[in-house]
Amino acid sequence: MTQPAQILLFLVIITLTSLLVACGIQFYSILKELRESIKKMNKILDDANLVSSSVAKPIAGFSGFIMGLKSGAEVVRILKGKKEE
Repeated sequence: MTQPAQILLFLVIITLTSLLVACGIQFYSILKELRESIKKMNKILDDANLVSSSVAKPIAGFSGFIMGLKSGAEVVRILKGKKEE
């Protein structure tokens, strides 16, 4: 009587162990893929940071140039106003 129950329990344990091992292997594979994807995303973000900083530097320089022209025009306007008095 106990023999069929023991055999059934043994088969269930073997089946569950096999399923857990297969799930563990799949989980490891998924984590490995996720790690590679994160590395690629990090590289893309680094490249985007490089591009945005290389675009921002000339714009900042041009903004400084425009502000210099504006200040120069203001000085000329002030000096011109004093000469008229």
